[in-house]
Amino acid sequence: MDQRTYINNIRADIVFHTLLRQFELSFHTTWGLFSPREIDEGTQLLLKYVEIKESDDCFDLGCGYGPIGVTMAKLAPRGKTLMVDKDFIAIEYANKNININKLPNCKAILSNAFDHLETQTYDVICSNIPAKVGKELLQIIMHDAFQRLNPGGSFYVVTINGLRLFMKRHFTEIFGNYDKIKQGKNYTVAKATRTT
Repeated sequence: MDQRTYINNIRADIVFHTLLRQFELSFHTTWGLFSPREIDEGTQLLLKYVEIKESDDCFDLGCGYGPIGVTMAKLAPRGKTLMVDKDFIAIEYANKNININKLPNCKAILSNAFDHLETQTYDVICSNIPAKVGKELLQIIMHDAFQRLNPGGSFYVVTINGLRLFMKRHFTEIFGNYDKIKQGKNYTVAKATRTT
C-alpha cells in the first residue's frame, strides 16, 4: 500500500458498534478524539451505574464523540439531553452520532464546560473528567454543576482513582454530600446530589 492510500484509509471515519446498557449503538469517530476505537473503561463504568428516569433532562459534560450523552438520551426519551465539548471536532462527531442513533431529544454544542450555555437546569449531569484539566477547572466545574442542577438532581463523575479523595472533599464542601458508587481497578464513579 502506498503512502497516499494509507493516509486516505486512516483519514476515513472509524466506525464501531457496541452495547451500552441495553441499547445497541453505532459510533463514528476519528483519530485525535479520546478513545476512538472503543468505549473506554471509565465511560463503561460510569454508564453501568448512572441512574436516569425516562423524563430526566440530562447534560453530558466533555462529551467527546458522544457515548455518555447518546446513552443518556436513550435512557431518557421523554427528557432532553445536551452534550458539550470544547473541541469542535468532538461536537461534529457527537452530532453525527446523535443522528445515526436517531435521537431527536439530543444535541451537542461547543462550550467550555458551562461557560457558553443558557441558564437551563438539569436532573442529571454526567462527566468522564480527564485528570489533565487541572484541579482549578475541576473546582469551577463542580460549583457550576451545583448551580445547574434541579433540586434532587445528581452529578455523576468517573475519575482516575488518584482524584477520588479530591472529588470527595470538594463534593462534600459544595454539595454537602458524596457517594462513592463504585471503585474499580483504575477508576472511581461518584455522585453528589443537590438537596436544596
